Amino acid sequence: MPKIIHNLPITGIASFAKYPICTDLDQLDDADVCVMGIPYDMGAPYLSGTKFGPRRIREVSCHYGRGDAGFWDPERMTQYLEAPVKVVDAGDVDMDPMDFHASFDNVTEAARKIISKGALPVFMGGDHSVTIPTARALDMYSDLCVVQFDAHLDFGKRRWTNGSPMRMISEMPHFTQMCQIGMRGLGSNTREDFQSAYDYGSVVIPSRKALSLGAEEVIKMIPESKNYFVTIDIDGYDMSTAPGVGSPSPGGLNYNFVTDVLEGIAKKGNVVAFDLVEVAPQYDPSGITARLGAMTMLAFMGFITKEKEKRGQLKAQRR
Repeated sequence: MPKIIHNLPITGIASFAKYPICTDLDQLDDADVCVMGIPYDMGAPYLSGTKFGPRRIREVSCHYGRGDAGFWDPERMTQYLEAPVKVVDAGDVDMDPMDFHASFDNVTEAARKIISKGALPVFMGGDHSVTIPTARALDMYSDLCVVQFDAHLDFGKRRWTNGSPMRMISEMPHFTQMCQIGMRGLGSNTREDFQSAYDYGSVVIPSRKALSLGAEEVIKMIPESKNYFVTIDIDGYDMSTAPGVGSPSPGGLNYNFVTDVLEGIAKKGNVVAFDLVEVAPQYDPSGITARLGAMTMLAFMGFITKEKEKRGQLKAQRR
């Protein structure tokens, strides 16, 4: 086979950002970050289609394939995800279309395996219900705060759906704190659901307030914690930049704000896992939603690994 020289985005296998493919989670010994898809949308009671999200995100992310060279951020004047950072794409978690409990057990098992190998689990949904089994897998951590970016509170009473992950996380004893950013508009949950979140102790920062305060002040409002789990619903972004979702909403967050807050979280504590969910390709004909999702993931991966590098926690630094 001819030697690959140019590695163009339109060539080769469409792994996430053209990172190496790992087909066996037992072979993650060198990986700092492991990306996996969760092609599941049976938790969406209204519009489905997010099960195609992981594949579409992978396709558009190939445009950003840089390999060991990483990415130069001209605003932060920093190189991210360059060697020795090692990222792999481990494909998709196996789904059983007739048994969501079995599917979710597979997600939990995959997350625990990735963590046991010393890598950061990064998941692509799928609808927002897939966050539940990921959060469940983090019970080896204490002093754990979940931070959610979303147009909706997701504190609904209909369990195991994309409208209830935050309520179900609030019932998990290993989570001690919660911050929810971006809620807005009609249908973001009922008054009673908001009261349940307040009673739990969640720091709820609606979109208008978040944008008015700015990223620096919002970062200060996020509870202090040793460990953080971050869940990013793409509909937290304004519908003008993220139309390809099941529940688009105007008045949303923007890329600079979200990535600034994500950078702040990475500096604030140890990010143990994150996911990005609810990309629905059939409502995203131009691909801008999937592209926004891929860029958000890469930015956050860069922030997290940069902080790990500063602390000497990359695997190559510990050898």
